[in-house]
This record gives sequence, C-alpha cells and structure tokens, in this order.
Amino acid sequence: MQTNFKSTYQTFIKAPVNKVWEALVNPEMVREYFFGSSQITDWKVGSPIIWEGEYEGKKYQDKGVVLEYIPNDTLSFSYLSNWAGLPDQPENYLFVKYEVTQVEGGTKLSITQSNYDEGKAKHSAENWAVVIDGLKKLVE
Repeated sequence: MQTNFKSTYQTFIKAPVNKVWEALVNPEMVREYFFGSSQITDWKVGSPIIWEGEYEGKKYQDKGVVLEYIPNDTLSFSYLSNWAGLPDQPENYLFVKYEVTQVEGGTKLSITQSNYDEGKAKHSAENWAVVIDGLKKLVE
C-alpha cells in the first residue's frame, strides 16, 4: 500500500529535552501512557521494536524496525499495527519519526508518520493527542 502521504503532529511540552526523550524510549514510562504497551527493543539501528499488550480484552503485538536513533534528537522506526489486519509485508509498514527540539520553556515534539492514507491520518492525529497528553502528565 505504499503512499507518499505524510502527516505531522507537533506539540509543546513543558519539560527539558532529556526528560521528554526518556519518556519516549524508557519502556516503563512508555507503558504508563501508551495504552499499557510493553515496548521491547535495544534501540540499535536495524533491531526489531515490538509493542505488545492487551486492549479491550484483546492481546496484540505491533512491530517494526529501528531506523534511526540519535539520543535527545531523532528516533525513527517502521511500524505495523496488529489492528491494521494487513499482511506482514514491507509495503504495509508505516514510518514513524520522533524529533525533539529544545525551545524556550521546554521541548517541541514533532511526530511524523508516512505511508498511509489521508483518512487514517486524522485518526492517527487523534490517537497521538491522547498518547502525548499522557506523556505530558508524566514529565511536566
């Protein structure tokens, strides 16, 4: 399903970059705001990344590969959601990129997703708003 569609979610977090970064990569913190997901990876480029858990009584396992990891700056990975119901083929993976930037009074967080359609972009932006609101409660 390769597409060129890309969406970006941006927000301001009243916390330093290193604290926001820790919340993005520390599995214990991720579990607290990311729907209870266990995030499993070693953050080495080329390594697998897995999120697993249970949502509304159903077990799931989402997966991808770490594509870029620059501490306190940029993190990107491929991503295939269990909920998408798509075959595990390269063309069905989304690409997600987190970028953190120190700004006056805190951190700007940008999350870019690509390789999906415009309809799913709106749903994705709504999900990111919920997820990042939980992250903010942890670090602010």
